[in-house]
Amino acid sequence: MIVLNGVALTPDLSGVLYWDDRRTLVVADLHFEKASHFAARGQPLPRYDTALTLAALTDVIARRAPERVICLGDSFHDSQAGERLETENADALRALTARYDWIWVAGNHDPAPPENLGGTVVHDFCMGPLTFRHIAHADARAGEISGHFHPKAAVPTRWRRVVRPCFAVNATRVILPAFGSFTGGLNVWDPAIASLLEPEFEVVMLGNDKLHRFGCGALDSAVYYR
Repeated sequence: MIVLNGVALTPDLSGVLYWDDRRTLVVADLHFEKASHFAARGQPLPRYDTALTLAALTDVIARRAPERVICLGDSFHDSQAGERLETENADALRALTARYDWIWVAGNHDPAPPENLGGTVVHDFCMGPLTFRHIAHADARAGEISGHFHPKAAVPTRWRRVVRPCFAVNATRVILPAFGSFTGGLNVWDPAIASLLEPEFEVVMLGNDKLHRFGCGALDSAVYYR
């Protein structure tokens, strides 16, 4: 459980955040059609990332049974991503947006999400004591939930250095991990993230079968990956 500005929130092993009292599911950085974006530029990548991401999102929505879904920006990898959606994926997405109160928060990759897929587009979205946006504001008041940075944390162990996506949490904000199946990540000790979290913060790491909570002092601060 994460308590932010008096609100109890449930981090999910999938990488979404659930606000039980408001039956609201929050997800960040889906990056639909990222692979096709790079494939069109000469990189031979398989175009299955959108289907995988959409299937995973559909599964967690079915499990959590929300009334509302808030997507925290960069849901689409670029301004033409909606046009590249395969018909099956576009239809599945329209079915979701028609069934739930669906909020698209605009991101830096998708400042104008496609209008023909349903849902409501906003820049910031406030509900009760919480504010939902794509990129965290350094001077934000308590209760900010955002994405954008794709946070990961590294924990040294006796045998190896374990690097996993994570929720990054302090007294003011929660930064969600990227949900998209074809997304990288940034170490929480990178100055871009750490400057928003210091001096004291914790992470909730996504493990193979459960979540793991660590204080910042337990994390490997070397900003590199395996």
